[in-house]
Amino acid sequence: MVEFLEEKRVFSGRQIRYQHDSKVLNCQMVYSLFMPNIGEDETVPLIWWLSGLTCNDQNFATKGQFQKYAQAHKVAIVIPDTSPRGDAIADDEAFDLGQGASFYLNATQAPWKDHFQMYDYITEELSELVKSQLPQFNGKEAIMGHSMGGYGALMIGLRQPNRFQAISAFAPITDLTNVPWGKKILSAYLGTDQKVWETVDPVKLVQQDSVPPILITQGTADEFYPEQLQETAFLDAAEKSHATVEYHKVEGYDHSYYTIATFIEEHIDFLSQHLS
Repeated sequence: MVEFLEEKRVFSGRQIRYQHDSKVLNCQMVYSLFMPNIGEDETVPLIWWLSGLTCNDQNFATKGQFQKYAQAHKVAIVIPDTSPRGDAIADDEAFDLGQGASFYLNATQAPWKDHFQMYDYITEELSELVKSQLPQFNGKEAIMGHSMGGYGALMIGLRQPNRFQAISAFAPITDLTNVPWGKKILSAYLGTDQKVWETVDPVKLVQQDSVPPILITQGTADEFYPEQLQETAFLDAAEKSHATVEYHKVEGYDHSYYTIATFIEEHIDFLSQHLS
């Protein structure tokens, strides 16, 4: 059952927040949905936004400054939380593992596997729930995200290329198996078999036959660049497989929501072109 939490009017659209009991994650979850103001005979596509480490559904809703552009293009945007939550849910003292740090994976290792099934939650359970709330949904979807969520957008979008029309990301973790964050979370959530890692590795996934168009924005003043956010392997793999990837390196911008707010119009324009 879905519980309504709050609604804010913004640029004539509605920013709505809901709560529900997730059977997939075995806990209560919160998510946000921007619904543009449309006519009775109009339909809407759906964009997924996946947030970064330590964030929840409210960060992008309140700091992303996307609503004006989502209303202009008449697209709905759903913002899930970044992980299962609650006292009974496994966690870690580090900010990059556990609650707020799911990396949108289905965990197979203890103590995470009982609740951390975020891939299935996003692509199945929450998808069905959100679409049931959008009677004017036209069947077209895109996916975007930031940092860990940028990785999630690439991973999910590339694993389901027939579902998502386009992908975009801010400062994504593209070379997950070769950076410190990736090695840590992959070992914790999926174990040590690197063949399993490859199934969620954007460098491997971008080499498949079907790849949606991708836009990436990376700031040069990002405190996690290039150690955690190496782009070379991903871009080389995309070029060899003739994937359509626009990679924009923007001088002086950092890892914060200031960067997202600056370039969010460009990203919604890009995704909307492929959703039209």
